[in-house]
Amino acid sequence: MLTLAAEGGTTDIVATPHANPKYRFDPATIAERLEALRQAQGAEALPRVHTGCDFHLTFENVNDALARRSRYTVNGGRYLLVEFPDLLIYPKTAELFARLLDTGMVPIITHPERNELLQKRLADLKAWADMGCLIQVTAASYEGRFGKKAETFAETLMQENLVHFIASDAHDTKHRPPGMKQAFDLVARRWGASRAELLFEENGRAVIENKALPAARAPIPKAARPWYRFW
Repeated sequence: MLTLAAEGGTTDIVATPHANPKYRFDPATIAERLEALRQAQGAEALPRVHTGCDFHLTFENVNDALARRSRYTVNGGRYLLVEFPDLLIYPKTAELFARLLDTGMVPIITHPERNELLQKRLADLKAWADMGCLIQVTAASYEGRFGKKAETFAETLMQENLVHFIASDAHDTKHRPPGMKQAFDLVARRWGASRAELLFEENGRAVIENKALPAARAPIPKAARPWYRFW
């Protein structure tokens, strides 16, 4: 996976094992395996691999994160990748986000375009973004590899200026590989190179370095509607 990512131009990856009741999240084991991976790669090899997790939004997880923040965040900083369940949106989700934000953590909502419940909750996503949450979309969604609904909602989120990151969410070398160049080129054609660079590179770098996100350099333009879509 790292070889494929490197061939596609990726320089940094955040490894995000799940943190939920089904999968035990053990930072000590992760640190041990990450060190072994780095030694196998060599000191100067790319991509660099950073720590993080796929934090499932449950009351138990939130309470533990409030007590042990650096256990779950990217590189022990302020940013926390948050995944919603497929079958339930907690009525007090805003309250959970507020608790995380009040302690200095910044939730990054992952792949809402692939969650059928969140596809119907655009107003909630806007409200959570207004609170200070950020949103990450999967690169393959723009290519239609997760179906038309995911592709369409990903475009809606772009139109609403609700996308802060585009990431691979890679799982293997065949079905969900780490390459993102095709999606980068697609976003650059639709929305401009500067926005593609912001979403694929600059904002992600800020998260890894635990810095504030850079501001967009210009107002976000609406995507040009191809002439043939008129028909």
